[in-house]
Amino acid sequence: MNQSIQSADRATHLKIVVMALVAGITVAGLGIFARSSSDDTPTAHVVRAGQPVAMTNSNSVMIR
Repeated sequence: MNQSIQSADRATHLKIVVMALVAGITVAGLGIFARSSSDDTPTAHVVRAGQPVAMTNSNSVMIR
């Protein structure tokens, strides 16, 4: 077994690539599995506009 990645042979590089692929597939599988698997479809809540509001950052009286 080689201790340096620079002097590693082809088989060692292949082992590293295979282990990286297995780890990536495992992480992706866990991420997909961890998602909410409920059949509840999210519903959008309607927000209706209210009365217009004037906003100011001064303390003076605003006349409309």
